[in-house]
Amino acid sequence: MKTQLYLLTPPKITPDFVETLDKVLASGDVSALQIRLKDHSADEFDPLIPPLVGAARRHQVSVIINDDPHLALKYKADGVHIGQEDASYAQARRILGPKAIIGVTCHDSRHLAMLAGEQGADYVAFGAFYPTATKTPKAKASLDLLSWWTDLFEVPCVAIGGITSENVGPLVEAGADLVAVSSGVWDHPDGPLAAVAAFRAQLS
Repeated sequence: MKTQLYLLTPPKITPDFVETLDKVLASGDVSALQIRLKDHSADEFDPLIPPLVGAARRHQVSVIINDDPHLALKYKADGVHIGQEDASYAQARRILGPKAIIGVTCHDSRHLAMLAGEQGADYVAFGAFYPTATKTPKAKASLDLLSWWTDLFEVPCVAIGGITSENVGPLVEAGADLVAVSSGVWDHPDGPLAAVAAFRAQLS
């Protein structure tokens, strides 16, 4: 299976961002969208999140809410991505039910990944693989980690952290099932559509 693009929203958006998102998702190159509005307060979510979920639905893209399973339930997302400091896997599964997608951040830890896989996580996320301005990484992951995981386990793995169309190649070769990208798309000098096209060339 070829590596797929897992797109994260920018941490701060305006209401008209959904128009850009719609065009990007219409390209057909995005497998999943994570709504990650870190620079917004919770009282700003109601006008912002439903249109993003709607855009994902229009283009048959799985939509994931970052951190909070209660928000995923509220906005009828397909699932949640949880970090090690967020709700536990068991809590998220209890809140969202058996069919929801639950992904777990595992940093550079084989132990955390195996634990998440044993519990039933739908994917594990490793990173950061490259320097990133989106957040301060808690760990630096190696390409060997991806190879080790994909050789031994069937649970999909996501590579995250500073990924661009220029540096994604080694992650694809190492076996990443998905690559999670934010600024590598939204801050591309030629615009997000050009960025997605550049990723398409590298992932196919």
